[in-house]
Amino acid sequence: LAAEQGYARTQCILGFSCEQGHGMDENKAEAVRWYKLAAKQDYEIAQYNLGLSYEQSRGVNEDEAEAVRWCKLAAEQGYARTQCILGFSCEQGHGMDENKAEAVRWYKLAAKQDYEIAQYNLGLSYEQSRGVNEDEAEAVRWCKLAAEQG
Repeated sequence: LAAEQGYARTQCILGFSCEQGHGMDENKAEAVRWYKLAAKQDYEIAQYNLGLSYEQSRGVNEDEAEAVRWCKLAAEQGYARTQCILGFSCEQGHGMDENKAEAVRWYKLAAKQDYEIAQYNLGLSYEQSRGVNEDEAEAVRWCKLAAEQG
């Protein structure tokens, strides 16, 4: 198997198959094992999945600090979905200190990649002065971009 030979993408796919029970028995602990192998090779999707596993107690004990650590690694590599999740975590103080300005920074990074949830959250941040000065034009701009994507 390519996964056993160390191919990160294949390890991540195998982890997802274990987690979902696609073509094999569902085994969330085994999924975490494969995600870790791929995540340690800086495969951002595996880092994201591993972070979610820690956040949602899937195959491992819930651990907010580990969830944030793995999600942050994926976000730093430019993975928009995780950047948005990290923004939300900063905004809510979930697994870290609340920091609305840092939330906006993560939302902007994901929004500039056309990630519609981040665009919407960024728009709300401008509308409600959360981490940035209130700016109606920016709020409308980002919310409109999100709406155009459905």
